Amino acid sequence: MPDITNTPAIEKHITEVDRIVVRFSGDSGDGMQLTGMQFTDTAALLGNDLSTFPDYPSEIRAPIGTVAGVSGFQVHFGSTEIYTPGDAYDVVVAMNAAALKVDLPRLKKGGIIVANTQGFDKKNLGLAHYDSNPLEDGTLENYQVHKIDITKLTKECLAGTGLGMKEIERSKNMFVLGLLLWMFDKPMDYTLKFIREKFAKKPEIADANIKTLNAGWNFGENTEIFATRFRIAPAKLPAGIYRNITGNHATAIGLIAASERAQLPLFIGSYPITPATDILHELSKYKSNGVKTFQAEDEIAGICSAIGASYAGNLSVTTTSGPGMSLKTEALGLAVMLEIPLVVVNVQRGGPSTGLPTKTEQSDLQMALYGRHGEAPLPVIAASSPSDCFETVFEACRIAVEHMTPVIFLSDGYIANGSEPWCFPSANQLKNINTSFLEEINSESGEVLPYLRNEMFVRPWIRPGTKGLEHRIGGLEKQDGTGNVSYE
Repeated sequence: MPDITNTPAIEKHITEVDRIVVRFSGDSGDGMQLTGMQFTDTAALLGNDLSTFPDYPSEIRAPIGTVAGVSGFQVHFGSTEIYTPGDAYDVVVAMNAAALKVDLPRLKKGGIIVANTQGFDKKNLGLAHYDSNPLEDGTLENYQVHKIDITKLTKECLAGTGLGMKEIERSKNMFVLGLLLWMFDKPMDYTLKFIREKFAKKPEIADANIKTLNAGWNFGENTEIFATRFRIAPAKLPAGIYRNITGNHATAIGLIAASERAQLPLFIGSYPITPATDILHELSKYKSNGVKTFQAEDEIAGICSAIGASYAGNLSVTTTSGPGMSLKTEALGLAVMLEIPLVVVNVQRGGPSTGLPTKTEQSDLQMALYGRHGEAPLPVIAASSPSDCFETVFEACRIAVEHMTPVIFLSDGYIANGSEPWCFPSANQLKNINTSFLEEINSESGEVLPYLRNEMFVRPWIRPGTKGLEHRIGGLEKQDGTGNVSYE
């Protein structure tokens, strides 16, 4: 690749805009999720308000180059408050023909297309079912099209580095990121720091990514195909310290915070399922905080282990989505019958059955409200945004512990995977969660009554093994107060 680092920069016009929607699209191996997240983190650090949406293929190994295999990342950022990832795109980065085919219908007229020309060869056009090349046949005459052979430029940039072709191919997303950071007048400092930390033990990979990132920036700065750059001022948000956070990450932190405020150990028993799995992954990092994570063999074992942990005196959680909620139904009825604290996190996806694992639909609402046998009411609360997951799941934990009941917390794939700036609270701003265990016999008769209710109609929580407080609870119909089986 020609050395353009020290070439006199061509003067570019910078346009001030309030908000913009960028869509990164390509195959799963093109690194569009990482590119989008790094771009997003930079925008967040510079004070833009934003909302994102990662969009994954429904199949784990969708065919490369096909419409079904397109992986996208959408970010809507601006100087004003942003509430959604956006309905239409201002800029589309298309790494191949299939990506363009998927995203073109939602690109605004006059919008910008950055196309990797090597992804529009005969093979890729065929896989995307294009009869002719849309970059050449006039299809895109109503858009601003920038045709760049990103793959070739990346290979030229990393020639002689000693890296294999596979590693070089993987670096092309850094060229895209450098170009987009230049296009939106954003510094590369955060991404450079991220690369050095991520590949600290593989300096040759770090150097390759940094070199390609700089090449993308310099391409924008020194070539004539881009006449305009864009600048978005920081958003005027309430004062405070912000961080960028996804809904699943906020849920995990909210659970840990509730555990600390309730002074209870946190236990999560779950079976991996898209899009809820990241909560289990995130909580597994907090062993030093006393968090116990159990990856069960199935959904039923996940909720049953959580019920057992709750009986033993833990703040217990199980996470799931869609069909996993179906499998947990019987055990959830048991938790209602036991009147035991339990938080069921349901990150909804499209249904019914296996449905749409990577697509969003709030398809479990009716099931959450009514999907149990007999009289089995329980609280159901839902988050409204990624950052709201923290407060909402914290409240779910408070209700569960203070009222001795299972609580269903609803999120969805859009909220769980999307991100936004979060002005996080300090510990002293969080509500207290009042936890109490019965320590002595609670009746004049000298009998332990596990279902004797207080003024709030809440039964006592009794740790198993507490001396003198042996008691019986179970799933069968009970005598009033005692927990013994009722034969009436």
